[in-house]
Amino acid sequence: MRGFDLSLYLVLDPGLCAGIGMVETARAAVAGGATMVQLRDKQAGMAQMIATGRALKAALAGTGAKLIVNDDVAAAIAIGADGVHVGQGDMGVAETRARIGPGSILGLSVETPQLAAAADPALVDYIGTGPVFATPTKPDHKQPVGFNGLAANVAASPVPAVAIGGLKARHVVQALTAGAAGIAVVSAICGRRDPEAAARTLANEISDFRTRLRK
Repeated sequence: MRGFDLSLYLVLDPGLCAGIGMVETARAAVAGGATMVQLRDKQAGMAQMIATGRALKAALAGTGAKLIVNDDVAAAIAIGADGVHVGQGDMGVAETRARIGPGSILGLSVETPQLAAAADPALVDYIGTGPVFATPTKPDHKQPVGFNGLAANVAASPVPAVAIGGLKARHVVQALTAGAAGIAVVSAICGRRDPEAAARTLANEISDFRTRLRK
């Protein structure tokens, strides 16, 4: 059973997190309400990825937050991570699913409604979609889609979607109104003086929005 909560999805950046490190940033963010943590480090070698991932797994143990590894399937398996997130240019979803098995979470980046619609729910558990805004944390990103583009991608997807790309607390309502199941953030938490407080602000915005919807 691949249960997970996309509400507040932290994507770790080794540069932004350098002050206190990725493990401590993740620990603080989860204490503040982050529900998923993605290890993304394009410069790290295999041994470093595994070491960081295992430290993250230990830090998140018992919290309920899920640990996802970006792109590196072999490292994810070695870490015993909860899942993998791949992009359109990474290992294909069929091969990734075959390697990680049916019990792991598999996320896929999509930028267009056509790609969103093509996400196979037999293989893919969620999509990460955007970028909503331009963001310096991923300089090679595709053209920003804005909230209208986000809504179109979400509507086309057969699986839940998490919005990503330059999102801050002030954007939570628009992202969730567009249909996203949650928001993925980097600089809104990484590198902040108090990552726990930053995460709590975001988590409270998400909770408040959902409370208003239920009324």
